[in-house]
Amino acid sequence: MMDNGPSMEAVMQNKRLIQRLHINSPLLSTLSTSARVEFISSIMTGSVLTTLDLTSTPIREIEARALALAIETNSTLTTLKLKRCSISATGAQMLAKALEINATLTFLSLDMNDVRENGALALAEALRINSTLSTLNLWGNKIEDQGVQALVSALKINSALSSLGLCGNFIEDQGAQELAELLKTNSTLTTLDLTSNCIEWSGAQALAEPLKTNSALTTLELRCNDIGDRGALALAEALKINTTLTDLDLDLGGNSIGQDGAKMLAEALKSNSVLNSLDLSDNSIGCNGAEVLAQALKFNLSLTCLHLGSNGIGDDGAQALAEALKTNSVLTTLELWSNMIGANGAVALAMSLKINSTLSILNLMDNPIEHNGTLALNEVLKTNPTVSISYHAS
Repeated sequence: MMDNGPSMEAVMQNKRLIQRLHINSPLLSTLSTSARVEFISSIMTGSVLTTLDLTSTPIREIEARALALAIETNSTLTTLKLKRCSISATGAQMLAKALEINATLTFLSLDMNDVRENGALALAEALRINSTLSTLNLWGNKIEDQGVQALVSALKINSALSSLGLCGNFIEDQGAQELAELLKTNSTLTTLDLTSNCIEWSGAQALAEPLKTNSALTTLELRCNDIGDRGALALAEALKINTTLTDLDLDLGGNSIGQDGAKMLAEALKSNSVLNSLDLSDNSIGCNGAEVLAQALKFNLSLTCLHLGSNGIGDDGAQALAEALKTNSVLTTLELWSNMIGANGAVALAMSLKINSTLSILNLMDNPIEHNGTLALNEVLKTNPTVSISYHAS
């Protein structure tokens, strides 16, 4: 239900027809607490709903209790989105109890609530019993290492969950090490999001070790931690050995990775044949880092997306990448925003795109490419209809 969507009355009258419902927060906010509870209970009972999105709707303990009771008996809902709903640890505990009974829900988002350790512990207990939930998102819930430990313990038993989102919490190296132990034996988890936590190089090192043998994980997100070059080295060594991952997105943005870390990852790319996305945005790889990655692109046959935004690669780095694009026939996306690339770098990239026929996205936003760079890129757009180039015209 959007701003100009049907009224509450219309929703209730047609609840046996509506399969997907997004409730507009202001509509529920105007109701009394008892009316909100009644609405939540009614919409989940005797309906055919498969998706319910209550994003930004205040769900305090009384509403959480009503929602939990409805989840226990509902047999149609598969997706429940409760992002930014002010759900407390107690509310999360109520929902967790419902998950122990519910056998249809496959996707649950509790992003940006206040689940904390006690809520995470309750959800972990639910995962020991629940056999249908495949995605659990807990972004920004003040969960610490103890909560992670409980979730890990549950996932050693649970064989249904394939995606776990823990970004924006307070997970440190100990929590990363717990997750690493899980990855040594778990064969169902395919996506692990640890963006914006407090993981340093030893945590990254621990996570890298099971990547040498784990054959299930396809997406690992470590953006905005602090793994540094030592963490990058450990991950690079794992990528040299791993030959089973088919789609690993190694988001390492904002991790204090410098030229040495880029060099190690570049060496891994020369032999790795499965990695298709590498994000090194907001690091400090510089010109030298771009040059070694460019050399790797001449050998690599799997990488389709390379994100190097905000790394200070300059004209020399851009020219090295341009040279690689003349022979690389796999890369489709190259992100180079905010890199101090001037006219010379832009012209070099433009010249390479007269030869390269596979790159479809080139992002050069926030670079001082000047008039000559703009002219060269405009010329490419006239002759290469398959490429999309983003830049500030000069």
